[in-house]
Parts: sequence; C-alpha cells; structure tokens
Amino acid sequence: MSNDFLTALNLAYEKRDLNALDKLAIPSFRAVNKKNDFRSVLMLSCNNIKHLMKIESLEADCIMLNLEDGVSKQDKPFALVLCAIFLMQHKQSDKKLVVRVNALDDGGYEEIVYLNQFMPDAIRVPKIKNAEEVRSVLALLKDETELHLSIETASAWHNLSSLAVNKKVTAFYLGILDLFADMRFSQSLIQRENPTMLYMLSHFLVTCKSLHVKPVSFVYQEFKNLDEFSMWIALEKSMGYDAKGCISPKQVELVNKMFVNEEAQIQRAHVIIKLFEMHQAEGITGFVDEEYGFIDEPIYKGALAFLGI
Repeated sequence: MSNDFLTALNLAYEKRDLNALDKLAIPSFRAVNKKNDFRSVLMLSCNNIKHLMKIESLEADCIMLNLEDGVSKQDKPFALVLCAIFLMQHKQSDKKLVVRVNALDDGGYEEIVYLNQFMPDAIRVPKIKNAEEVRSVLALLKDETELHLSIETASAWHNLSSLAVNKKVTAFYLGILDLFADMRFSQSLIQRENPTMLYMLSHFLVTCKSLHVKPVSFVYQEFKNLDEFSMWIALEKSMGYDAKGCISPKQVELVNKMFVNEEAQIQRAHVIIKLFEMHQAEGITGFVDEEYGFIDEPIYKGALAFLGI
C-alpha cells in the first residue's frame, strides 16, 4: 500500500466521507486461499484501519474480517468498504481471509453481493437457521468463495446435520454464548467439567466430522485469563479439535502451539519444497497452489528451515 493511497484512505475515513472511501475500493482478482488446515482464527474488526494494517504480520492462520458484533451501526457502511479495500490490497495471502457479514435479515445478503467483487476466501454467515437459508446464500456467492457458518441459534443446532448442503460449505464455528442464550441455558454452564458443555462440544465435533466440515471451537472471552484458556485448548485437542476462535494475539500464540500437528507440518514442508523447486525450474518463484495457497521464496525458505535443511 503506497503512502499516497494510505493518506487518502485515512483522510476519507477521518472525514467520514463514504463516497471518497468507496472510490478507493476497486474490484479486482484475488488468488483465493483454499487451505483448510488453519488452527487459529483471529477476529479483526473492519472499522479499525490500524488493526487491518497488521494483517500480514499477525501469527493467526485465519483472519476473521468482522462486520458484525463489535462494529456499531454507524460504522458498518465504512467497515464494509474498508474490508473490501484490504481484500483488494491482499491479492495473495498465506492467511485465510474470511469475512463475517451481518445476519442475513440485517444486511447480510447485500454485503455478500458487494463483497463478491473482491473475492474473499470465505464468507461467514452468523445466526444461520436452516438449509434453506444456506442455499439462498450459495445462490449469491461466487464459485471461488467458500461458505462458513456460525452455529449460534437453537434452529441451527437442531438442523446441524442438514446445513452442509454442498462442498462449498467448509467450516462451522461454535458460537457458544449466543447459542446458550437462544436455548435459555445459563452461561454459568460453560465450564470444562460441565456434562452439558462436554456433550455440546462432542456433538458439534462429531457432526462436523461426519459432514466433512471443519469444526472451529468457540471464542473464549476472558482473553487475559490465559491459564484457563490453555486448559480449554488442551481439552479440545484431546477431543479431536484442531482449530479455535481467538480475540487476542496471545490466544493465537497458544492455539498455534497446542494444535500443531508435527506429522502434517513435516509433510506440508516437503510438498512446498517440491512444488517450489518444480516451478522455480520453469522460472516461476511465486504461485498459488489449490491446497497450500500462495507459495513464494520466503515460504520455501521457511519450509527448508522447518526441516533443518
């Protein structure tokens, strides 16, 4: 991002000039990241330019560009355009860039249509209820973009096994706080030893796995309590989870450390080295692989270093 562009961006946002901001959002092709081995999913509100500027430096495997909770009603139009601009600026990324739109009946459909021009890796729809709603989103969504769903309503829980209507639906996120509220469960039940909580974690995991959908465990809100967060991760890993939502870099660090699959990482490094060297022989040092995403020389060198070569 050039200094001139950044200056114009900050000025338009500071002046709350939506028209000026919109002129900076130019629809363009992105190399969609199809990787599904992400572990940490970090929430990033799209109404904060300083946070969005840090996308590439963050350690999270997946960045959740958030337009919903945490973004005020007044800021939502600006957040949408900023989201589009930063997608445009990251034409290739080794991080999965997912946009959490607003609920379908609260502008979500319109946001999806707008974002189609900027090719996010995936769209995450909150407060989904049934397969009919999923199909209505898929009818709008570009073929290249995956669909992720938040399971946070009683209806979604009841219909869980029917929501993966085709292969474009690739991930479910457990929204435990909203789900418990909708089911009229006390949030005091969200304890590691509570049998209801353990059942819900197990049922969600097994159902997702049976549908070949990636299960992402819930966001732990007490982000300063890293000891308790670590115990949640250990429990979830023992159950079979390999991904969790995060709201802080410290949480990301712990998730990445706990959910590392050494065997898979070794295999991944070998494949990246082989792919890069094959392309390099043809004079290509930057390319997109359908499974491993964008690969260039720094990523190749990282794979070599990981294997100690």
